[in-house]
Amino acid sequence: MYPEAMAKSLEGKLVVAISSRALFDFEEENKVFEESDDRAYEALQLSRLDVPAKPGVAFPLVKKLLAFNTEREDLVAVVILSRNDPVSGLRVFRSAKESELKLESGVFTRGRNPYPYLQSLGAHLFLSAKEEDVRAALNAGFAAARVYTDSTAATDSHPGEIRIAFDGDAVLFSDEAERIYAKDGLKAFQDHETARADIPLPPGPFKPLLEALKPLQAQPSNAPMRIRTALVTARSAPAHERAIRTLMAWNIQVDEAMFLGGLEKADFLREFEPDFFFDDQTGYCDTASRVGPTGHVVSGVKNEVAEPGEAPL
Repeated sequence: MYPEAMAKSLEGKLVVAISSRALFDFEEENKVFEESDDRAYEALQLSRLDVPAKPGVAFPLVKKLLAFNTEREDLVAVVILSRNDPVSGLRVFRSAKESELKLESGVFTRGRNPYPYLQSLGAHLFLSAKEEDVRAALNAGFAAARVYTDSTAATDSHPGEIRIAFDGDAVLFSDEAERIYAKDGLKAFQDHETARADIPLPPGPFKPLLEALKPLQAQPSNAPMRIRTALVTARSAPAHERAIRTLMAWNIQVDEAMFLGGLEKADFLREFEPDFFFDDQTGYCDTASRVGPTGHVVSGVKNEVAEPGEAPL
């Protein structure tokens, strides 16, 4: 417990909020919860208090992010934000300590949606296995993704580099152009984007995350960890130009850009080997999750829930 005079601040840091199930493999425990109730789940977690949980899908990403912190400066803060009960939270913190993850903060809400605390944390990213929580966070203006807990684990081919891949429309950019495509088809989409090539796209939910990554990208070449980013989009020429010009207008750089024109993204992600990939379409997420850690950004026209009596989009 910190007295007021020693109150800490997360300002100036990249703040990642993550659910316990995204960080650790609690799938067996979650099955007990779904088949029984929260009391049975809590009892099981308590009985396993001294058994460290296995790493979950987002564990490698978190471990690499925390490698940016040194004795002189902390650039990253990772906070547990979970529907778990406080007792189950004990196992989360013990598992983190066993895995040498420096997690100092946690919020446990016993079944309630925890997203309101994202504002107090100043979170730049929220990762959760629960779609309802992710939707709420996105609607509140936070970058968030539903973690595919059955994703293939990240490779260990790049121990000194964090690799993050992003879809474009409805992720980095707004879904403005994607709505044109959904309504009027490919030609209308390409005509729309060609005519507006010089006009930056409105920002999508993950644009603030790219801004928050800038200090990490600016670290010297001898830093303990580096970041490599990629734009992986179904856009193709001539619609590629507006995407590039938008990033230029934002003064944001990505290391790689893949304009795939409908080709299967998973084939290219297999070569890029991301620590995490974010996309708004479940079709791409499904195949990408067989290659590496994947998060579904439940945002944009592809994820709108139809009102009663309306046809789904």
